[in-house]
Amino acid sequence: MRGAMLFAAGVLTALAVQIGMAQNADGGVVMMNHVGINVPNVGEAVTYYTQKMGYREAFRLNDDKGQPRLVYMQISKNTFLELQPATAQQPAGFTHYGLHVENAVQAVARLRKAGLTVTDTNVSGTKAILANITDPYMGRIELTELPAESMHYKAIQAWK
Repeated sequence: MRGAMLFAAGVLTALAVQIGMAQNADGGVVMMNHVGINVPNVGEAVTYYTQKMGYREAFRLNDDKGQPRLVYMQISKNTFLELQPATAQQPAGFTHYGLHVENAVQAVARLRKAGLTVTDTNVSGTKAILANITDPYMGRIELTELPAESMHYKAIQAWK
């Protein structure tokens, strides 16, 4: 129940931020793309979300031992749940939400100009271009640009 409440709180917070950023033409925010959570057992979580909730696995990244380090569950064409394994340093629960932006470099520049703390962009293992905002109220907001070679983009295009 706690996890569902955190998920809902994250979605509501994301929508509020998205609306605020969307009103600024320089923001480039397309939409909220995903919510990230850490789970005690990724395999069990994938089973739960596919069999009970009806989500489908969009893509995953495994570590060098073949264990999942990231699994994206596709909720709808453009909306995902990001699952990562919980650890002692990263306990189970809500971790962040991701905003799909048209241009991550421009979004970072605009947000820094507005006084926010934002990391430089980098290319993730999923081939998305990412940056992170340090949010004083909930921790982290991820900016996600989705080039055609990104796993996110490919999952969105494959949605039926």
